[in-house]
Amino acid sequence: MCNDLCRASNYLFLFLTHVILVMAQPKGYIYDESKVPVYDLPEILKGETSLEKWETLRREQIVKNFEEYVYGNAPVFTGKIMHRIVEQGSHALGKRKQINLVISEGSKEVELQILAYIPSHIEGPVPLFLGLNFNGNHAVTSDPAVLLPTGWVRKGAFAENNEAREKGRGYRKSYWNIDYILSQGYGLVTVHYGDIDPDYDDGFRNGVHSLYDNNEKKHTWGSIAAWAWGISRIVDYLEKDEDFDHERIILMGHSRLGKAALWAGALDQRFSCVVSNNSGCGGAALSRRKFGETIQRINTSFPHWFCDNLNKYNNNENECPVDQHMLLSLIAPRGLYIASAQDDLWADPHGEFLSLYHSSIIYEKYGFPRIQPNMPEPNKPIIGKIGYHIRVGKHAVTRFDWEQFVNFANANLKFNN
Repeated sequence: MCNDLCRASNYLFLFLTHVILVMAQPKGYIYDESKVPVYDLPEILKGETSLEKWETLRREQIVKNFEEYVYGNAPVFTGKIMHRIVEQGSHALGKRKQINLVISEGSKEVELQILAYIPSHIEGPVPLFLGLNFNGNHAVTSDPAVLLPTGWVRKGAFAENNEAREKGRGYRKSYWNIDYILSQGYGLVTVHYGDIDPDYDDGFRNGVHSLYDNNEKKHTWGSIAAWAWGISRIVDYLEKDEDFDHERIILMGHSRLGKAALWAGALDQRFSCVVSNNSGCGGAALSRRKFGETIQRINTSFPHWFCDNLNKYNNNENECPVDQHMLLSLIAPRGLYIASAQDDLWADPHGEFLSLYHSSIIYEKYGFPRIQPNMPEPNKPIIGKIGYHIRVGKHAVTRFDWEQFVNFANANLKFNN
């Protein structure tokens, strides 16, 4: 009797929690599948059915469309990268080092602060997870030796006047699970995203944008593209760091940084695997569904994220020549994992899964099976060359997520060896 009552109480609690979370979503947007508009997705292959034509023709067409209409054209890097190790120390499961990375074009330069952890029980260069963080390197761990960022940081996380404070140390350590990652034989490399490009609209002048003249604003690379560009510069450094196996880099991004991770993975094929967590509109979710966050809402609230051309598709998604299933197809044949959260309706979990499903036609071209068309049950991951899970809970990165990311990486690194 007690077990039945306890079980009923738990179900009631979960139901009420779900209702509260749904009610907390911004008003005036679609959160009901029955209200999703009718849409037609643009074809990925568009008649180019052979793998050779995909690789030599169609893939490049899709990249150019995303550059022109969504993310903008990032410049080709022709400058220099210099690095200096500014701190090293030990960790319970390995070692820590912090690297000052200076990226320069001519007389202009920007600096990034890299935080790296390396497991001690693995010999030789180690595979690693690479990801940008939101609140500063000091926020991903309680480690007192980790340096505070000296530049812009976002509001919250105990920052004051967009400057980091000591009381923000460890604020987001639950999102990173560093001990778990190291215990599984992976290194971790992270950089504060604000080092690459501060997250506010200044006309594409700060951060790495400042290295270049950005006159054609309608085509100019937005912040998503800038963060992706910066991720590739970090890989330029990692290729020379003997602690890490640069042929086994798993790129992970959450939320808007999940959008950046997908775009970086599409453009830069040095990543063995790409993982997107709760990336939503402009990331993994299909824009044409208009479920949760929409193109118009993003362009209104965050006009600096994408190029100005994307404004043509405010409340006009069906006219855009691309949708996000096409972005995911650009990761093939490398490992691709999409993670959703059941209560994160703003990021459209079903739209994220459908995008992955439709992109898997390209993985099939490479000899990997397409995923089944129906979403799995919560907390029941699909692990393969492409993977997916939707977990119980909200917009976050949890230990459950990291366990699946590691399982996925383990499986895919075998594919790549």
